[in-house]
Amino acid sequence: MKSFGILSLLVALPVCAGDFCVNDFGAKGDGKTVDTAAIQKAMDAAAKHGGTVMFRPGSYLTGSLFLKSKTGMRVDEGVEIMGVQDLAGYPMMSTRVARIEMKWPAALINIYEQADVRIWGKGTIDGNGKVWWDKYWTMRRTEYEPKGLRWAVDYDCPRPRLIQIYKSTGVQLQDLMLKRSGFWTVHICYSTNVNVDGLTIRNNVGGMGPSTDGIDVDSSSDVLVQHCDIECNDDAIVLKAGRDSDGLRVNRPTEKVVIHDNTVRAGAAGLTFGSETSGGIRDVEAYRIHVLPSVGNGILFKSASTRGGNIDHINVHDMDIKGVRVVIGVTFNWNPSFSYAKIPEGMTNVPDYWRVLAEPVPPEKGLPHLRNVRIANIAAVDSRQAFSVASYKDSPLQDLKFTNLDIQAAVAGSIENAENWQFVNTKIQTADGSKVQCKDCRNVTGLPGN
Repeated sequence: MKSFGILSLLVALPVCAGDFCVNDFGAKGDGKTVDTAAIQKAMDAAAKHGGTVMFRPGSYLTGSLFLKSKTGMRVDEGVEIMGVQDLAGYPMMSTRVARIEMKWPAALINIYEQADVRIWGKGTIDGNGKVWWDKYWTMRRTEYEPKGLRWAVDYDCPRPRLIQIYKSTGVQLQDLMLKRSGFWTVHICYSTNVNVDGLTIRNNVGGMGPSTDGIDVDSSSDVLVQHCDIECNDDAIVLKAGRDSDGLRVNRPTEKVVIHDNTVRAGAAGLTFGSETSGGIRDVEAYRIHVLPSVGNGILFKSASTRGGNIDHINVHDMDIKGVRVVIGVTFNWNPSFSYAKIPEGMTNVPDYWRVLAEPVPPEKGLPHLRNVRIANIAAVDSRQAFSVASYKDSPLQDLKFTNLDIQAAVAGSIENAENWQFVNTKIQTADGSKVQCKDCRNVTGLPGN
């Protein structure tokens, strides 16, 4: 699979016609005063001249901020931008979030329908998100799960994202420390030509934030993610393309993505495809990803029988994986209590988005498909299981090639409903001596012990 030459797509930095210091517009940076209005004034002034917003050292408490086209925001070392813990500080907006289009609170930092924007520096953007985490866990455990509404709570508990890039082009994020996001950390949605470089993400500070994904590439194209260091409580680097009937309606793929030289310290997986696959995920190259203990999976493909969409032309290579539960996972019946929305009988006074979530998807449109995947040069040690792979009989996992796998695991695991899989120079050492079990597979060659 060819590289997409994405380095040539790096956005041109905005011409700086002068710095716009937020303190000159009334921002205090004392960690107590809410500086939203003053910072936004600086951003709006910068937009008139194509300038850069900057901050004197300090802690700036703020609600949602909106950067405009051809501007920059420099967050220097010693500068902390911290989110207010009041939902009123995050205005409701039309967006796609948690897999469907709906109204949702704006992020702390928003690049919304803009072009040529850069945010960079060695400073910190802190979502101050524990209040949202606690609210979510309380709702889920005490109210929603007892009623069989696990699938609904993520939508009924609005939590601000940290950075939203929505319907935008030519965006660069570089070198920032991002922490304690209330929800997803960096959400790139319906956008093109985005470069994410050198971010440090730390969401497991003061608790384990639910759904604190690191970097979500959602129905976007020509995206580069490189040199990031991520610790979160969900998917670290994840490719998405919409959920179920709404995602099939939008039908916009994630494509032409390059991911390289990243470290994942904690999260659900080092590299994730899905579970939002409805619009398709294709033409992805990922390499030199370092996955450390406290991560659930090394490489994970996930979807559900109502998602639909194709995952194809994927090239993953040169990864080192340590201490994960599963090295390579495929689950197309992911998290059923969340994936399949069903409104309880007799319940009529429900939000419109519940009805969108529960809209039936015909079986022929709901089955996801995985094909044309190349995985090479994977070294995994101290793993619990080498493979945990399963699809549907009507949607076999087709045309996967594995080259130079060296996996050490407690058990080998299983592969179900695979077709035309080729293993070349594969070593799987297991503590219990088990071999990978194949069920309902056709034309699987080169797998040790089979």
